[in-house]
Amino acid sequence: MGLFLNSIASYDKFKMISQDPYFVDKSAVIEELIPALGREQRFFCIVRPRRFGKTVMANMIGAFFGKARESNDVFGHLAIAKSQWYTKHLNRHEVIYLDCSEVPKECRDYRSYISRIEDGLYQDLAQAYPELELDQSKAVWDLLSLIFEEKEQKFLFVIDEWDALFHMPFIGEEDKQEYLLFLKSLLKGKSYVEFAYMTGILPIAKYSEGSELNMFLEYDMATKIRFGQYYGFLHSEVDLLYEKYRAETKEPRITREELDEWYDGYHSMGGERLYNPRSVVSALTNNQLANYWTSSGTYDSVFYYVRNNIEEVRDDMALMVSGERIEARIQEYAATAMELVTKDQIYSAMVIYGLLTYEDGEVFIPNKELMVKFEELLLNKEAFGYVYRLAIMRLNCRQ
Repeated sequence: MGLFLNSIASYDKFKMISQDPYFVDKSAVIEELIPALGREQRFFCIVRPRRFGKTVMANMIGAFFGKARESNDVFGHLAIAKSQWYTKHLNRHEVIYLDCSEVPKECRDYRSYISRIEDGLYQDLAQAYPELELDQSKAVWDLLSLIFEEKEQKFLFVIDEWDALFHMPFIGEEDKQEYLLFLKSLLKGKSYVEFAYMTGILPIAKYSEGSELNMFLEYDMATKIRFGQYYGFLHSEVDLLYEKYRAETKEPRITREELDEWYDGYHSMGGERLYNPRSVVSALTNNQLANYWTSSGTYDSVFYYVRNNIEEVRDDMALMVSGERIEARIQEYAATAMELVTKDQIYSAMVIYGLLTYEDGEVFIPNKELMVKFEELLLNKEAFGYVYRLAIMRLNCRQ
């Protein structure tokens, strides 16, 4: 057991989540992933907005496959326990789990950041395979290749928030290219990779114009059908959570209709209605409707286009705040562009971020929570005064 190899952290974190009164069992996704183990197409990247369950799922996968802890106490009553592969794969794999949002103490440059990962992996591997007398001067991928040659041992990689580095203030353009090369060298074409599961906010192509990570099958919420039901809460799942809330809350203050109004409005490509999981759980736990959405630098980049009314996006936002829908053509590639030029590209990015919903050729603000968020971040600022007044005028006209 180590910092990255067979860490007990995934088990501990997922066990705590599974004991939450508003836990939703999404473990069936594991059964969909198992057939890919050891196959050519064994690289998966799940792209979702923040707070849509990416880290919970990453911890679940690490806890299920990893040898760190026997985890039948957690998974034995979940959906995956019914799978024909349950006992064959439960806690039978060597798992390397990387949370790329974590940084070393007083980290101020890329070398310090990546050294934490490289040194940590070396320490873990040296402890797990002392008989090989691994040389720390060698690259991590060379050490893993040596272990595979000597032991025929393969590793299952779980990489959470792989793109977090791109939003860190100390990272320059050369650092980004070095990081992409690191991931390529660690994963691409390596026989020791039994499986790789990676999560991020934006598609890989946003950060990589080359072929460094083109072995990944990438799944976003807006354009890919597969896995749509596993990230975000389904309408039926929220029904069950609401029943529990009504039964266990002394003085429930939230109606089922209000949960729809505040947190519904997202749609997967497969047509499933989706709720923001963190917001639903927070509202039911606190017995209070509120804006639980959190911002980040990732999202702030989109607000530039609104602030400066690029392609008249700011004017469209005024219409959307008043409840209107705007025609748009959402294109998967557009959200990956380093610079968004057209209105359709801007809206494609906002849909990928989870800031807008796309349906029947139109984009719109999905729910009241995000309506409040737009007002907080944009409309209450002096530069957006006229937008706010326009939205209020349109609302008054409707009434």
